[in-house]
Amino acid sequence: MNKHHAVVWIDHHEAHILIFDKEHMEKELIKSRSHHHHQGKAQDMRTYFENISNSLADVENILLTGPSTARVEFNEWCKLHSNSVFLKIVESLKCDHPSDGQVVAMARKYFQKFDLFH
Repeated sequence: MNKHHAVVWIDHHEAHILIFDKEHMEKELIKSRSHHHHQGKAQDMRTYFENISNSLADVENILLTGPSTARVEFNEWCKLHSNSVFLKIVESLKCDHPSDGQVVAMARKYFQKFDLFH
């Protein structure tokens, strides 16, 4: 599969990584080891963000979504620790708790403007 686009729905407990092209989709679920309600310990969050970043290494464009500040924190972490992923993040959008199908549908619509040039 051509790993062209990814959408990441993220909160402080888990990240749904959905990598897709026009015909296929792959899903990966990464769980945070943190048991804290809003924010995890620094070490737990670093490991969590590293795992997410590693899963996104081969994609071209990344859309971040999620209900909380975790997407903003991940974006900032990438800026400092994973610049190659940071440069692929095209936008960060707030959204509640949609299904994976709803997230992919939203991302496919969002990325249509990118696909016009490929």
